[in-house]
Amino acid sequence: MSEEYQGSGKMNFRRDMFILIFVITVLAIFLDRIGFNTSQVIATSILAAAVIGTLLFWSFRVAIAFMGIGTLLITKTMDIPHFIEFASLDVILFLVGMMIIVGMLKDVGFFRWLMIKIVKITNFEAGKLIFVFCILSAFLAMAIDEVTSIIFVTAVLLEITDYFDVNPVPYVIACVMATNIGSSGTVLGNPIGILIAMRGGLSFEEFIVWSFPVAMMSLVMTILVIFIWYKNDIALFRSKIRLKMRSTEKLAFQDEWEFVPDRTEFKIGLAIFVGTIVLIAMHRRLETLFDLPHNTLLLFSSLIGSSMVMFWKRTKAREYIEKDVDWWSLVFFMMLFAIGGTLKFTGTTDIIAKAVSGLASGTPVLATMILWISSIGSSILDNVVLVAALIPVVESFNNLGVYTYPLWWALLFGGCYGGNITMVGSTANIVALGILEKRKRYSMSFLKWFWIGLVVGGISTLIANIVLVFLIPYMPR
Repeated sequence: MSEEYQGSGKMNFRRDMFILIFVITVLAIFLDRIGFNTSQVIATSILAAAVIGTLLFWSFRVAIAFMGIGTLLITKTMDIPHFIEFASLDVILFLVGMMIIVGMLKDVGFFRWLMIKIVKITNFEAGKLIFVFCILSAFLAMAIDEVTSIIFVTAVLLEITDYFDVNPVPYVIACVMATNIGSSGTVLGNPIGILIAMRGGLSFEEFIVWSFPVAMMSLVMTILVIFIWYKNDIALFRSKIRLKMRSTEKLAFQDEWEFVPDRTEFKIGLAIFVGTIVLIAMHRRLETLFDLPHNTLLLFSSLIGSSMVMFWKRTKAREYIEKDVDWWSLVFFMMLFAIGGTLKFTGTTDIIAKAVSGLASGTPVLATMILWISSIGSSILDNVVLVAALIPVVESFNNLGVYTYPLWWALLFGGCYGGNITMVGSTANIVALGILEKRKRYSMSFLKWFWIGLVVGGISTLIANIVLVFLIPYMPR
């Protein structure tokens, strides 16, 4: 999420601190009364404090996470070896490697080249332009990640809307929603996809088989909703384009190679990226072929690709590490993963899983519950925060003999699609709105986003629910 948004000084510190302390105190007393032991009460209270504290004090989320880890260690609720285990260094290192590769692609001008190339293919027809931008947003998110994708999509989108003098807000919203949908299509699209893949033992190929089709169906419905919702804006955009074309002999727009400093470097950088993606896509087959542990080649692909970048661009290697790797978020993720893992360590997730499974009459009902809990929760919290809290619970279902394979997909779909419901539901949302506010001095109202977000988020979650329940009998056991 954007520091500018959450750290704007609009929060009432005393009120929010009172809410945090009050809720955690009531929760701790309640857990003690229903029979949780001391370690379970502390672990659950610390996780709740981290989640609620993140919501109320986003700018201080790393400090809150550090305090939570410190408390868990000093109270002996968790020890250092388990902290290292739960911090998910495999996920963190994978993200570091991919961020370095993405930084290199940005450096060689790949993203702006791709954007302008595709936009020119549409010949500036308004309907085609919006359609292509939505498709591009989704697929670019699948190939790299949602944040990098939306940064470049929004930048080019604002250039186009400025050129034709139209309001960019509907199209920014449309592209963000397509980005969130697309981020569920592959393991690379979202940090929660990587986390779920590694914890659930899911391969890139399994994402293509089970997740990609659902993302495509949801994307089609999302684009349909966008065209209906913003039909007047698109009609105005079309008329502005026609007016501009009548007033000029030729549309003046940048050449796609204008942003490519060196074509040879462009080709080398693209080759490294494609090679990394191919290795990631083939990791499960190669692991089986060479008898390697799960996810070994997944992590290897990211590390070897980023190492090639740093050998090749040795004068900029340090810059990629320091500027293109989002250390602030990664450190927060590590602390949050460790706090969530403590629930499993203390046996808390087994209790929660047993209680939830008692309410569900079967796997389809349980998958539906996980899907909608994660979808609604992601509309309020950052989806990484929510998924990190729910993963240990899903893992505990396995100890109870519950068929968990569909639950991982339910968690993925809910986490990605629910992020469309509100303007703070996904990192991509906040990044795009931050750019819009900085470039156009436009401040999005909650309801302007919420109504279309609720429709898109609700429809896409419902599609995921129907498909998921239908596919459960065909999923591997």
